[in-house]
Amino acid sequence: MRILAIDTTASAVSAALVKDGFLEGEFFLNVKTTHSQTLMPIIDNLLKLTNTKLDDIDLFAVDAGPGSFTGVRIGVATVKGLSLPLSKPCAAVSTLEAMAYSMPRVSGIICAVMDARCSQVYNALFRSDDGIIERITEDRALSIEELKNELAYYEEDNIYLIGDGTNIVYDTLVPELPDLILTTNNIRYQHAYGTAVVAERMSDMNKTCTSDELMPIYLRVPQAERELKAKQQSGK
Repeated sequence: MRILAIDTTASAVSAALVKDGFLEGEFFLNVKTTHSQTLMPIIDNLLKLTNTKLDDIDLFAVDAGPGSFTGVRIGVATVKGLSLPLSKPCAAVSTLEAMAYSMPRVSGIICAVMDARCSQVYNALFRSDDGIIERITEDRALSIEELKNELAYYEEDNIYLIGDGTNIVYDTLVPELPDLILTTNNIRYQHAYGTAVVAERMSDMNKTCTSDELMPIYLRVPQAERELKAKQQSGK
């Protein structure tokens, strides 16, 4: 199975081509450029340099959330547009789960965190036993204080922080949780390779969808909708 996977959920953007578990190629940029300008050139060059046609793709995968609302929409819309004319299946992957599967073989707790603003993070916890991943929590939005209280239960384990929320969580919590482990920059941010790994697992479990069924996964109501609701309530 050949999978084209993309991630646009934060400031970094990436695309990966994976065939039967083997990474054929991956592009990654983390220069805070506009995803709508960089994503398609990245995909085009990835396909050209691997001598791959879109019709060769068996499954289109995207980190469908959580993440930046704009970024998530760009990624989902792109995969919809690529897969629809070919009637190929899609995989709506959890961004947090994809990050866990991007980790090297470690043993301990993987704490995937993304900066959700408003003093919150998007988070999920996973247990890794020499690379075998088990989900502990569902994806959720919670305060850093709430996360601290939860991580205290795992103080005897190695706790690895991964994701674009790593720095803010580490700086805030390390005085009370000094054994938190910072992942290195080359694996800290979202990579589409992890998206492809999870997508292949989803395909094996018949959890893929059509392009029409592919939708963003939001853990919070978008800011624009929250502001509109607040104005409507204040006008009553």
